[in-house]
Amino acid sequence: MPRTAFAPIRHWVFDLDNTLYTPDARLFDQIEERMADWIMESLDLGRQDAHALRRTYWQRYGTTLAGLMAEHRIDPDGFLDHVHDIDLAALAPDPGLRRAIDALPGRRIVFTNGSRGHAARILAARGLTDLFEAIYGVEDADYVPKPQRAAFDAIFDSDNLTPDRSAMFEDDIRNLETPFALGLRTVHVAGEPDPAPHIHHHTDDLAGFLSQIV
Repeated sequence: MPRTAFAPIRHWVFDLDNTLYTPDARLFDQIEERMADWIMESLDLGRQDAHALRRTYWQRYGTTLAGLMAEHRIDPDGFLDHVHDIDLAALAPDPGLRRAIDALPGRRIVFTNGSRGHAARILAARGLTDLFEAIYGVEDADYVPKPQRAAFDAIFDSDNLTPDRSAMFEDDIRNLETPFALGLRTVHVAGEPDPAPHIHHHTDDLAGFLSQIV
């Protein structure tokens, strides 16, 4: 993987969940259960049906929240506060990742489908709080989630991003299709590589990958 591919990059966009920490922390197990709890109570469904609806909306709308807003007109902030009230004991500071991100030249931002508050808690637990010039949550895109184009337009325009000088790191392959189309360099952060044509690079070791390109 040549360093030259990243030589022009001066704008670094990072997803949060399962990107700035590894999936083995299993935070989404907690989030999914809290989503199901909220759906059960709010829509009077059993747990199995709540999980089925959660998955359906995630597939159809990009996030469960977007589906609930579209189909049930829910209050997004109340939902986000509930589902992100999770135990972060599985997370620990990562000095190697911190050094690698700190060495990146230019502007560094977080762009998540979660809330800003959730992102701030995760970054603090990982020892990464002061490394990013901005944190953008789904509320900053008017609750429109990745992979919808409007979410990227809202955040990229707000942050004055220049696509051909930018790179995005993301675990959900769907969320890299629009950045690729816009001209960003795309990095899929996941355990297994995916041959999708909109992926420039793959890594299962974000800190190691970043240390190779600076």
